[in-house]
Amino acid sequence: PTRNIVANAVNSADHTTLVAAVKAAGLVDTLQGKGPYTVFAPTNAAFGKLPAGTVDTLVKPENKPALTKILTYHVVPGKLDFDALAARIKKDGKAAELTTASGGKLWVMMNGKHNLVLKDENGGMSTISTYDVYQSNGVIHVIDTVLMPK
Repeated sequence: PTRNIVANAVNSADHTTLVAAVKAAGLVDTLQGKGPYTVFAPTNAAFGKLPAGTVDTLVKPENKPALTKILTYHVVPGKLDFDALAARIKKDGKAAELTTASGGKLWVMMNGKHNLVLKDENGGMSTISTYDVYQSNGVIHVIDTVLMPK
């Protein structure tokens, strides 16, 4: 919890693709900033679900704007842990709308009593597999599918 989002992510064997993508997009300084940020962090397996060649194409310099949009779509300003997300759902009804750092929308919903799922703008769904990994500048939730903006 004393390290920032990037300092902790680089030590996660399950997030090497995410770290490489963050570096390629030039977002390291941003995610080391004061924040706070809520990051929905796709695992390597989540990136592996994308069509073959997608990640290799996105990390090319000419695709930096698209990569940046996808990555910042996984970041929500503020520190939203499980309890804060659950409270928003309870307040808003069935789903709570979140505005991402890219300006897009995500919806978070309960799936059972103790599980949260995210829905992206295209209807894609991702389950949060690990909650509340606290950082000095926010919180990370590990997800099993890459979310895609419109």
